[in-house]
This record gives sequence, structure tokens and C-alpha cells, in this order.
Amino acid sequence: MNAAPPDEMVDGRGHVRPHWRGILAAFSDLPPSLTAEAAPRGSAVIEAARRLDRAFEDEGVGALLPGAGRAGRAWRCDPVPLVLPAGEFAALAAGLAQRARLLEALLLDFYGPQRLLAEGLVPPALVFANPAFLRPCRSAAHPPQAPLLHTYAADLIRAPDGRWHVLADRTSRAAGIGHAQENRRMLGRVLPNLFRGQQVTPLRPFFDFWQDSLQRLAPPKAQNGSDNAAVALLTPGVHHPLWFEHVLLASALSCALVEPGDLTVRGGALFLKTLKGLQPVDVLLRRVDGRNLDPLEFGGPQGGLGGVPGLLDAMRNGAVRIVNAPGCGMVEAPALGPFLPALAERLLGERLALPAVESHWLAQPEALAMLRRAPADWTIRPAFDGALAAQPLAQLSDGALAGQLARIAERPQDYVAVRDIPPSVAPSAVGDGLAPRPVVLRLFLVQEGGQWRAMPGGLARSPEPGEGLAARLPRQGTAKDVWVLSEDGTQITGPAALPLPPLPIRRAAGALPSRVADNLFWLGRYVERLEGAARLMRAVLARLDRGPLLPRELAELDALAAALRHAGLAEAEDLPNAAAHSALQAALWRALREGGTVAWLTGEIGRLVESVRDRLTGDMHTLFSLPLRAIQLQAAAPPRGLAGLEDILGSILRYCAGVAGAAAENMVRAGGYAFLDLGRRVERGQTIAAQLGFALDQPASRIEGGLRLALELCDSVITYRSRYLGVLQPAPALDLVLADPGNPRGLGYQLAALRRRLTDLEGGDEAGLLPAVEALIDTVDAIPRALLAAGDQAQAAARLAPRIAALEADMAAISDAIARRFFALLPPAQRLGVEPAAEPAVLFWGAA
Repeated sequence: MNAAPPDEMVDGRGHVRPHWRGILAAFSDLPPSLTAEAAPRGSAVIEAARRLDRAFEDEGVGALLPGAGRAGRAWRCDPVPLVLPAGEFAALAAGLAQRARLLEALLLDFYGPQRLLAEGLVPPALVFANPAFLRPCRSAAHPPQAPLLHTYAADLIRAPDGRWHVLADRTSRAAGIGHAQENRRMLGRVLPNLFRGQQVTPLRPFFDFWQDSLQRLAPPKAQNGSDNAAVALLTPGVHHPLWFEHVLLASALSCALVEPGDLTVRGGALFLKTLKGLQPVDVLLRRVDGRNLDPLEFGGPQGGLGGVPGLLDAMRNGAVRIVNAPGCGMVEAPALGPFLPALAERLLGERLALPAVESHWLAQPEALAMLRRAPADWTIRPAFDGALAAQPLAQLSDGALAGQLARIAERPQDYVAVRDIPPSVAPSAVGDGLAPRPVVLRLFLVQEGGQWRAMPGGLARSPEPGEGLAARLPRQGTAKDVWVLSEDGTQITGPAALPLPPLPIRRAAGALPSRVADNLFWLGRYVERLEGAARLMRAVLARLDRGPLLPRELAELDALAAALRHAGLAEAEDLPNAAAHSALQAALWRALREGGTVAWLTGEIGRLVESVRDRLTGDMHTLFSLPLRAIQLQAAAPPRGLAGLEDILGSILRYCAGVAGAAAENMVRAGGYAFLDLGRRVERGQTIAAQLGFALDQPASRIEGGLRLALELCDSVITYRSRYLGVLQPAPALDLVLADPGNPRGLGYQLAALRRRLTDLEGGDEAGLLPAVEALIDTVDAIPRALLAAGDQAQAAARLAPRIAALEADMAAISDAIARRFFALLPPAQRLGVEPAAEPAVLFWGAA
């Protein structure tokens, strides 16, 4: 029978441990407003948990963006921290630093001379059969350069004997540091009273130390050059479950956040593809599995990631330092654990200060026999994958247990038996009060110059029922902030300053990756497309709500219905007639709901917002995401007729205006804003051209109705009335919506803005983009002048519809040229041989 789990808060005599007393007092002293609010629903602790949940849902790790394709809350932070006294943490930090030095020595031997294998201290099967042992990284002639292990993490549990035991080592990517940082930030923001009177060691100095250590890892040519070393964090991308942590780390370490497609190897060196060309990368902090780094070395992409061809060659040449080095994950193997005490004596001449949970590799006959004698005392883990969940044999039925033991007997080398001991419990907010929950502690360390430094905090988590203790960071779970209490008089010191050259003053755009510029461009397009759809649908609703329609209004509704079909918002069978409009109303609801065009747009906007999250401030991200989720919830509710449609469309228009305003007031013009604005101008220009083409597709006798509709769609009715009173004529009306550079809802304004943005980005005319824009400006300027000179303006305006509609394809061609120049980094397209037939017009709702 296992001993009862120890309690982190209460000692063996039932007394509250001294370092917990201040925490309990802080919860009892929560402000009256909080306790009064909480009184009808439970204690102040539970209300604090609710507030923290809401904050995480809105802006923290638990914020799920529309279109992200993930369900449920991703993370939850308990308001009650896990508290460690300074002395206890110092002992843990020293023990883990020793363990990290041991694992580093093992890696240097396994990927170098392999003396431990020759001496028989490590069975060859634990190295060569380990999938995480990357043979291309091993060289006996050229031993690997230390440090291979730059960051290290370990999972620990407090066993019934009261001592902390190492449960698992994390040497590949040490995930969870960003979560720990965010837990601390959010807890301090939502519940600042908890920190008053508590001597909690801050986390910021650790990240300063880490940032400086990355700079010192740069190749000598980068440290001695005229600029600072370039550090980049390599992430699998926006769909990875730990994407949010990668964004946080890139911000905390002031490094570029890149994906494999952003990088290229040229001349044996690693470069980042940016709008200003190739920028060298000196240090690569990887968050990608080592087997996905280089398809030339590992036989193609694993898990859908293409990697960076030639990256390992650049690493061998010393042109770039990759941390942690690829292949470090092999020492995470649980089967290696039983050999570590003897290896510590051999390599370090020391005994391990921190014990590990008792484990046995079942390839050894005596270990297999011990398992058979008392299977209920053991948990089974895979021999080589330390991140997979363990399986306690005591939880299996007799039949399942017999089957599992038979599988183990067939291939005992694939399994490790770990002593099944209950972890300690800590108070957590559960239900309507506090309850003890098991806790696993993850601590993090960083190496610089052979010295390991532990983060004065960590990530504690309470596993969900049925979840293994030594599993990967869960997508769902309850985390705890870890407080290390500093002693009186303790000084907080940061890293020594690096001698860096002075930075020249720059006001031009920085090294913006082409992928980021592409995402911002399409974010601008999709937000504008969403607004255009809402304005078009609202114009339709204004006519459906009037009762019986006059012939002129029916003609306007026909033009709007054609525009709806072109935009993918309705089908031909949804066309209205003088008697009934129910089919069209149902079509508008379908467009808003899942599978419809508007729903697809909100999903794409959410995906793009998440992909550029590292380029947005917290306030901007909140404004870009929360209202979008509210719109999706509105659209998912049962249909509420025309009034419900009007409410949703109003929310969409307010959201689009908020995005435009936040971008205009918060984003530097020479940075990502240029591409966000380029996308908006291209999309609005296409929208105007397409909708004006349908509005003016009228006989000369009805052209006045088409002009009124054109002014309405371009939100220019009031401006026209103030300029020309009640007289409506084609030349002044089309000048306002087509050629006037001062009308933000007109085509001329969009073209003028495109010219300004492209001039700022190019500084000249080298890419051939400006001549196309200038030619289009001349084209739209000529239309009102030609109308003014015509003998019959109505007849001339009636013939303009095809010509104006063709402007949509011209805007699409400019969009393609922008993508080719800035995103694909290709030269301008050229025509060879015979002149091809005219290209078909690009649809208004073409996808990225």
C-alpha cells in the first residue's frame, strides 16, 4: 500500500508551514469589493479564480481566437500559488544544475567519442535504438562544440518521504517557461493584493540573464562585428499548441519569431528572408523537433514541417548556433534514468544530490521479474519517449493487466517500470472552496559559460484525472504560479552588461519577415472584405424592411442581389421579387453562419490575428480578437429576423472600424502598418469597382437610381448633398466615388494611398509597381472629365458599367504584383512571345 501523499501546506503535525501563513493571510485580506461580490457564490478564493479565468480567456494563454480550430479552454491558472522557501529552492536549483551538467556530459560523449559505450557503462540499445538519437549530428572526427544543452527543465514531485524527486528530464525544448511567465503576470495584474507583504523573487532578471547568454553564444564573427548578434526563435507555426508560449518568449528575449519557411541557407550561413533582403541569423533558439530541422539530413519533413535545407551544415560550419542542439532530446529517455547515478560517479566524480523516482529498464531480467511479483506497485512508461503519459498498472482490470504484462514480455526493452508513488498535494480552488490537488513542479535552468542558473519560480500543474504525471504540457489543465520567497537582505542581481557597439538611429522599416508582411496584407484585405460584405448586406436589409417596393427600389434591389451573388453571399435562387423576400433573408443568415462566406471571413481574420500576435500589443490583440468572438456567438444564435441581422451587421461594422482605428493610432507607419494598409486599400478598391459596376448597370432612363445606389454604397450621400444640394448628375457623382482623392470611400483615395505606401516601401520605381498605379489613377481621373464633356451624361454613364467593373481586375493585378515583389521575392512578371488572351477578372472574394 502506498503511503499517503504529503501536504505542501501542512506539516506532519497538522500545523500550517511558516511560508504558507502569509499567503493564507493575503487571501483573507482580499478587498471588500471582491469578498462582497463573491459572498453569494462562495469564498473570495473562488471569486478570485473566476476573475483569473476571465482574464486568461480574454488575453492570456487561454485566449482562443476565432478560426483557430481549437475547442475548450487551453489553460487555467489557479489563484493559489505553490510556495517554496528560499533554502528549499536553492537546494533544488543546485541539484538540478548538477543533473544538467551530467546530461550535458552524456550528450558530448554520445555525439562524440562514445567512450561510455566502449566501457560498457551504457548499453548500446539505449543509444542506437533511441529515435531521438540523430546520427547526422554525431562526428567522432569533429566532436560537438559545447554547450549542446543551453536550457534544461525537470519535472519533480515530493514523495511521501518529504523529499523532492526527479520525475522526468526535459532537454529538447524545455517547454513551459512562457506559461510560467504569463501565470505570474496575470496573477499580479488580476490579484495584486496577494503580492503585498510577500517577498516573492521576481522573474525578470532570469530572462535578462537568458537574453545575454544567447548573445554570448553567437559565433565570434557576429560578436566582433559592427552590429549585435541576431537571435531568432524558430517555431513550428501558428497551429502548434504551444504557439502562444513562443510568442511570449520571443517578446521576453527580444528576438525574431520565425517559421522554417522564413529561413534559408546561402553559402553555408543561415539567413532570414525579409523585405530588405536576406538578414543573417547567428543564434537559433529552436522550438521545433530536431528531426524537422533539415530535410536534407533527416530524409524529408516529419509531421508536415519542411524544415530548412542545409541548416545542419551551417551549424557544423560554425555559422549559426542552434540551442538546444538537435539531438539533445535523447537523454530524456526514461530508460536512461536507472544508469544516471553510476554515470554521475564516472563523469562528475559526485553522487547525485537530487534523487529520482525509482525506475528500472525492463530489458534487465531482474527488473522484469520484480515487476511480475508486484505489478500494482509500478507505473509503465515507454523506454524512449519521456513525454508520453505513463500507465499505472494498479488502475487496470485483471484482463487488461494480463494483456499488458504479455506485451511487455514480448519486447521488454521498450518499457520502463517506475515506482508508483503519490505526489504531494497543494490547496487549489475547486468547486466552492479549497481542496487538496496533486501537484507536479517543473523548474527551468539556463547555462552560460558552464554555470547553470535556475529561474526563481516555475510551472506547477495539477494533472487531470487519468492523466499521467510525466506527460507533455497539456492543452487542458490547471497550472499554478510558483513563488520562491526571498530571504531578508537578499540582493537581486542581473547579468553583467555585454560590451555592445552603439546602434545607429533608424526610422525605416526593420527586418520584417516576408511571411509576416504577407499575413498583415491579407489581414487588412479580409477585414476590409468583411466590412464590404456588411455594408452590402445592410443596404439590402434597408430595402427588405420597407414593405412593398416601388419599381425604382426593385431595380436597386436587383443590382444589390447581383452584387451579393458576386460576393458569394447569395445564390441565383435567392433573388427577391415584388411579393416575397424570405429566400434572400434566409441566404443572408446562411452567409453569417458556419460554412457561409462571412463566417469563413471571421475565421480567416482570427487565424491571421493569431499569426501576427507577436506584432500586436496586448491592447491591440484584445481589440482584434474579443469583438470577433462576440460576432461569432451572435451569428451562431438562432435567427432573429431582420432585426437580428441588423444587430450582427452593426457589430461587424463597429469591429472593422475599431481595427482600422487601432492600427492607425498604434502601428508605426514604416513597419507592419504599411502592409496592413496596402491590403485594405487593394480590397476596398476592388470592392468599389465591383459594386459600382453593378450599380451602374442600368438603362439611361434609370441611371439616376444607379447613381443614388453608388453614392449609398460608397457612404457618400451626405458629402454629395453638401456639395451639390439636391441636383444629381453623373459627372459630379462619379467624380466623388471614383476620382476624388479626398473621399476615403472612393476609388481615387485608395489609389492615392497605394501610391504613398509603395513610394515609402520602395523609395523609387525599381519594381515597376508605381507605373501601374499611376496608370490606374489616370484612368479613373479621365472618367468624370469624359462624362462632363459628353452631350448626354445619362447615356454616357449607362455605357460605363463594363469599364468600371474591369477596374476590379486591374486592382487584382496590382495585388498580384505586390505579392510577387514583397512576399514571394520574385522579379516583376514579364510577357514572352505572343500576346496572350486577356486574363479573366479575379473574383471579388478570391482567397489568399
